[in-house]
Amino acid sequence: MRIGQAIDIHQLVENRDLILGGVKIEHEKGLLGHSDADVLLHAIAEAIIGALGLGDLGTHFPDTDEKYKGISSMILLAEVEKLMVNHNYEIGNIDSTILIEEPKLVKYKEEMEKNIAEVLKCDVSQVNVKATRGEKLGFVGEKKGVAALATVVLKEREKVEYVHI
Repeated sequence: MRIGQAIDIHQLVENRDLILGGVKIEHEKGLLGHSDADVLLHAIAEAIIGALGLGDLGTHFPDTDEKYKGISSMILLAEVEKLMVNHNYEIGNIDSTILIEEPKLVKYKEEMEKNIAEVLKCDVSQVNVKATRGEKLGFVGEKKGVAALATVVLKEREKVEYVHI
């Protein structure tokens, strides 16, 4: 078993979509970033990379590389899933929290969890997404940015032994 944790933060700006957990959220502002700036998927992907002891998200997907400009973070998470499988691990569970003042995310949570589970090839019961407000404190409370935290437990994949008949 291996454990990874990560945080990601992006600034809220006008003329950008707000994408969280692979879901487009109706809001007047979106997140600024080289990719689609999905803080939730970035935190989860980086926690997996960290659990594997392979650096961070920027090491694998640098913001200086034009091929990642505007890319969906669902694609980045799928690449991290391949990395995880290649190192003989699978998801044990994921616990994550989005820090956002508004909008409320309760109606999007189930779709986010489903998206994450689908890409990481695990059961949706292994993925937990929570959200909390900044209570008007700091950059989250002042609606200047959004942060996400993720903790991931990876477990070694079962080795299948084949019996020749």
